[in-house]
Amino acid sequence: MAEMTIKRFGVFSVAKMYGLLMFVFGLIIGVLYGLIFIIMGASMASLAPRDEATIGGLGTIGVGVGMMIGIPIFYGVLGFIGGIIGALIYNALAGVVGGVKFELQAVQQDYAPPPPPNQWAPHQQAAR
Repeated sequence: MAEMTIKRFGVFSVAKMYGLLMFVFGLIIGVLYGLIFIIMGASMASLAPRDEATIGGLGTIGVGVGMMIGIPIFYGVLGFIGGIIGALIYNALAGVVGGVKFELQAVQQDYAPPPPPNQWAPHQQAAR
């Protein structure tokens, strides 16, 4: 087993990964909340006896669609900024504390290595 220490992270590498991860979470949350708003707005628009309630229901549907688009982008941008800040703080503190230590274990290979290559010699013909 080999013990290794993470001394430093690439700031933009962490920021991209964390931004993408938060974008996916925002997509899930945005779709769920957006669907709730769309269903509420559709029920308001269909059950309303007056025009004002219909306009309010259509507005709620618009808010739901906006949530489906806006929340993932908002989460992704905040995740990117949070990744930059987190990586910078880790890099600063790793110099003081020493970083995170972890152990690596070699994986056992279940196959044999290939045989060595044969030496090639030109074909010799018998003299006549």
